[in-house]
Amino acid sequence: MKGIVLAGGSGTRLHPLTHAVSKQILPVYNKPMIYYPLSVLMLGGVREIQIISTPLHVGLFRALLGDGRRLGLSIEYAEQPEANGIAEAFIIGAEFIGDDQVALVLGDNIFHGPGFSKMLHNEASHVDGCVLFGYGVKDPERYGVGEMDEQGRLISLEEKPAVPQSNLAITGLYLYDNDVVDIAKNVQPSARGELEITDVNRVYLERGKARLVGLGRGFAWLDTGTHDSLLQAGQYVQLLEQRQGVRIACLEEIAFRMGFIDAAACYELGAELGKTEYGKYLMDIAANHR
Repeated sequence: MKGIVLAGGSGTRLHPLTHAVSKQILPVYNKPMIYYPLSVLMLGGVREIQIISTPLHVGLFRALLGDGRRLGLSIEYAEQPEANGIAEAFIIGAEFIGDDQVALVLGDNIFHGPGFSKMLHNEASHVDGCVLFGYGVKDPERYGVGEMDEQGRLISLEEKPAVPQSNLAITGLYLYDNDVVDIAKNVQPSARGELEITDVNRVYLERGKARLVGLGRGFAWLDTGTHDSLLQAGQYVQLLEQRQGVRIACLEEIAFRMGFIDAAACYELGAELGKTEYGKYLMDIAANHR
């Protein structure tokens, strides 16, 4: 399975913070925002990743992450000149995806919860159509909302419904079979001129090939698109890391624990950041597993 992080957009809701920088470069506590969606793909075992951003910002991500080799990954970059919708990612990334399945994660979404890696591996191992992830919210009318039957099949999908059929908001993580490329190419722009991911998902729904996986209690799904939600996400990460003594979305640690790099490489990456608590954490992990 290939992976795409869509890190485009102008971040207008975060102005003036994002006048000169991509919002996905902004810090969420002690690491850049893009580390969090990247960690999702890595936890799912995805090692070939494409980052899509604007022509203005794509160089920032290349400078931050390089080709991914240091993390045992292969990272490519592509441009989305205009904000033409989430579904355009599959058109831009068509050559990168090739004949493979693909996971798409939005660059401003944060996922954290027990057993997440195992869940992603299980779902990614048998994608027949699309797999969406639903999160219970108290205000579902603000989101795309999915309803599923007892087998997890998606039976309805509504965009910001006045009377929601469930409280499961559709999150910014999607798994698709290879048909998604052709489906996206045939989606018509919406009234706001964008290729909507909901329209792609509806095609799978009509084919009877859409599943909805509920993210249960104890799980966190955070959107960092506003000043308040960005601050709250940072405080959430800070609280958990300081209380539990572990790091959330620490790419170097994930690469080590997933077997993408060895202990020596992990220690070297930590040594480069040796003056920080982040770097010392990496060196301790590597030293204790040699």
